[in-house]
Amino acid sequence: MSPIVTAILVASNLGLIFLLMTVPLGLRTVRSSRIVAMDRQRLWQALWPLGSDAGWSGEILSAQPLDEEGVGRIMLSWEGRDGKPIQRRARFEDVVEGSRFSMRVIEDTALDASFWKDYSETAELVSEGSATRVTLGRTDRYRGVALLVFRYFAMRRELSKLQRWAVTGQYRKGGWFEHPLSQVGFAVLSALILWPFFGLHLGGLALAAILTSVVALHELGHMAAFRLTGHRRVRMIFIPLLGGIAIGGRPYNSRFEVAFVALMGAGFSAFLVPIVIAASVFAGEEGHKVAAALLAALAGCAALFNIANLVPVWKFDGGQVLRQICPGPIVLALASFFLLSAFLALGWQAGFSLGFLLAAGAVFSVLSLLTVGSGVKPRHELEPIGTFDRIALAGALLAAFAIHGCGVLWASAQLI
Repeated sequence: MSPIVTAILVASNLGLIFLLMTVPLGLRTVRSSRIVAMDRQRLWQALWPLGSDAGWSGEILSAQPLDEEGVGRIMLSWEGRDGKPIQRRARFEDVVEGSRFSMRVIEDTALDASFWKDYSETAELVSEGSATRVTLGRTDRYRGVALLVFRYFAMRRELSKLQRWAVTGQYRKGGWFEHPLSQVGFAVLSALILWPFFGLHLGGLALAAILTSVVALHELGHMAAFRLTGHRRVRMIFIPLLGGIAIGGRPYNSRFEVAFVALMGAGFSAFLVPIVIAASVFAGEEGHKVAAALLAALAGCAALFNIANLVPVWKFDGGQVLRQICPGPIVLALASFFLLSAFLALGWQAGFSLGFLLAAGAVFSVLSLLTVGSGVKPRHELEPIGTFDRIALAGALLAAFAIHGCGVLWASAQLI
């Protein structure tokens, strides 16, 4: 890959990250509307959180008013960090029975109250013959378009499922987006998008497919960690060009859990890289040059991708691990400097130019600035991490870094 193509790819990723997570959008309202084949009063009982059919989707388990000023308590089916249903206190305003209402979240048992400071949601129902036009709205202060786009499509999905429930009386969970076949399609699309960057030939397609596979294996490691820490539901979402995201079934409960899940992306591949290297060497000795080259490319991509994820950038796996295991800001700064220096030294040893390494350091700095503080604050502090767990995770982090570092050096030697 030429320096110009590399610069274009990196700039594209940085631009997308800024657009998705950082660009200030201010207070925005997104709306979605649909005609639903059901009379207005019946739909009101489904959409009004205190209505008789409020549990139509399974999202609301129970709801009850708390006072005469429009405050109510809602119990949701979503799991909290303790595995129990999330409870939410909300204030209902502008309520016209059978027609409209707005709701503001005062607090819930999962997220800090600051998350809900500017958030409100509305529902409006207007009769159109024997059917009803339902309009949903979500207002919030947004940084980055990711959450705004997510809420828009979430409302569209809710209205689609509401229409199905109105017609059949049944609610179907899930949707096409997270269906395994759709995710396979996104993975294929991701490989096709990457193909031109590696050259429009079979070798370029092979490298694009290998990199996509490396991303999938990395996310499988996170998914395995989620299951090991008690998450009953996990899934992977592919985002073309940006990669993939593993999603757990509930909020994190402890600092150890955050660090363990973050580390297992590279940790899982750390078991595979030595095996792939051995398989490549064996294939080469047996005269299977194409297979040996493909396996060497897989080992090199896996090693480089995973060791880059261990760099101490705020939202990268390495940054998340260090923030949990370092006891204070001074130790965190020293550990981050050590890990970043080790990464740059490894790149120098592998044959990367000084200019490329300086550019990589600048890119990682920009990524940290773009993503710093972008996480969601929980309602209560995570359970602290013990001394033994700190040492064990630090050792595992260094081991994963060393294994992938050796993989990068081995792969670079094959290219000489």
